[in-house]
Amino acid sequence: MSRVNSWVVLPFLFLSVFVAEIHGNKQARALDKLHKSKLFKANSEIDKGNFEAEEDVVHNVMVHSQMGLKEKDRIEKLPGQPKVKFSQYGGYVSVDKLAGRAFYYYFVEAQHSKQTLPLLLWLNGGPGCSSLAYGAMQELGPFRVNSDGKSLNINRYSWNNAANVLFLESPTGVGFSYSNKSSDYDTNGDRKTARDNYVFLVNWLERFPEYKNRDFYIAGESYAGHYVPQLAHNILYHNKKANNTMINLKGIMIGNAVINDETDTRGQYDFLASHAIISDQTAHDINQYCDFASINQTRKCFAALNKVDDDTSFIDVYNIYATLCNNPNLTTLPKKTSIVLDPCSDNYVQAYLNRRDVQNALHANVTKLKYEWEPCSNTITNWEDSPSTIIPLLHEFLNNGIRVWIFSGDIDGRVPVTSTKYSINKMKLPIKTVWHPWFIYGEVGGYTQVYEGGLTFATVREAGHQVPSYQPARAFSLVKHFIDGTPLPNTKRYS
Repeated sequence: MSRVNSWVVLPFLFLSVFVAEIHGNKQARALDKLHKSKLFKANSEIDKGNFEAEEDVVHNVMVHSQMGLKEKDRIEKLPGQPKVKFSQYGGYVSVDKLAGRAFYYYFVEAQHSKQTLPLLLWLNGGPGCSSLAYGAMQELGPFRVNSDGKSLNINRYSWNNAANVLFLESPTGVGFSYSNKSSDYDTNGDRKTARDNYVFLVNWLERFPEYKNRDFYIAGESYAGHYVPQLAHNILYHNKKANNTMINLKGIMIGNAVINDETDTRGQYDFLASHAIISDQTAHDINQYCDFASINQTRKCFAALNKVDDDTSFIDVYNIYATLCNNPNLTTLPKKTSIVLDPCSDNYVQAYLNRRDVQNALHANVTKLKYEWEPCSNTITNWEDSPSTIIPLLHEFLNNGIRVWIFSGDIDGRVPVTSTKYSINKMKLPIKTVWHPWFIYGEVGGYTQVYEGGLTFATVREAGHQVPSYQPARAFSLVKHFIDGTPLPNTKRYS
C-alpha cells in the first residue's frame, strides 16, 4: 500500500484548500484532509468498508499489572492552577508492550460524589487531534488556559460536575502518545484506533479498579463520530464473547459527528447555501454535478467545490459567526477571562503544554519525543481505513439497550445540523417525541427530537463545531440530562 499519498488531494484542489485552512481550528482541518482524500480522490486507498471488531483481541492476554501506578500518576497541582478540591491524574498506559506503544491520559475525578457518579470517557477527532488539547483544555475540562500561556482559570461548567471524566490522546502520534516502533505512526486507521482504545480502557480500569463496575459513558465530537461508536462496539463484542459485563457501557453521545459520508457531505453544502455563504448558482452546480455516493466527480463538480473554498476562505467555517484569531501572540498578563472560548486558545494551549514544568506535572513526555506537542498531529501521514458509514453501529446500540444521543451546534458549517439530520433520517426510526425547543435558564437552549429505541437528537443554539467551547452552560445541561437518562426540559419552568 502507498502510505505517503493516502491523504493527498487532487492537485487543482491544493490552492483553495490551503487558503481555506488559514482560518478554523486544527481539529477540523484534519477532518477536511481525510474527507477530501476519501471522497474526491479517485485512486484513494483508504478502506471504506464496514467496521468490525478484531477477533484476536483476547481479554486475558491484554491485561497487564497496574500495581502502584495509580498513585504515581497522581497530579499534585498543575502550574498556574487555581486551588481545587478534586483529584487529578495523568500518565501512560501501554497498549502494545512489544512495540512500546503507549497512550497518554488525563483524568479528573468528580467535584462531588466521586464514589457514585459514573465514568465518562471523552474523545476528540481529527483524525489525529488531542483530547487534552480540545476536550480537556478548551471545552469540558475543569480548566482553560489563559492568554499568557502560563496560568489556568476555572471552567465553572466543567463536566466533572456530572461525572468522573477521562481524556485520552489517541491514536499513536497524537499529543503525548507514542510508539517505539516507527511504522506505528504510518499504520493508523479506525480499526487500529478502536482496538488500542479498548486495550487502553481495559488496562486503565485495572489501574483504577474502583471504576470497573461503574456506569460508563463515551462522548466525543467531530471524527469521534467514528471513534466513539467503534469503541462501544468493541466493548459490546468483548462483553458478549466473555459472557460477562467487563465494561458497564450505558450510553454514547456524539456531537457534530461524522456519521455517514454521503449525507454528511450533502448536508454541509445545503447548510452553507441556506446561510448565504455560498451562492444559489454554486449550490445548484453542486446538486447538478456532484454525486457524493461516488468518488468519481466531474470537473464541473470540482469547479463548484473550489468556489465553496473561495467563499469560506475568510471565515471560520467551524463557527460561521465566530471572531477570528487575529493576534495569536501570548500576552504578558492574562486577558480578562470569559466563559466563551477565545479564538486564539489553540495557541495558548500549545504554549502551556510545551512547558517543561507542565509536562513534568502531567507525567507526560517521559520519553522526550523528537517533536513538539501539538493540538493535532503532524506525525500521522496516513490513514488506512475509515468506513463510509457508522449507522449500522448506531442500530446495534439501540438494539442492545445502549442510550444514544447525537447533538449538533447549529452554527457549525463543517459537520452542520443539516448533515446530522440527513444522516439520522437514513436510520428510518419512528419518532417518539416530536421536535420541540428545550430550555435552560428560561431560554431556548436548542431543539430536540426523540426516536423510538433510545436515540435522542438535540441541537445546541449558537454553538459551533466544539459545542462546549461556545455554549458551556447549554453543553453541561445536555450531558447532565444524557447521563441522568432524563428528557431535555420542554418548558421554561423546569429548565
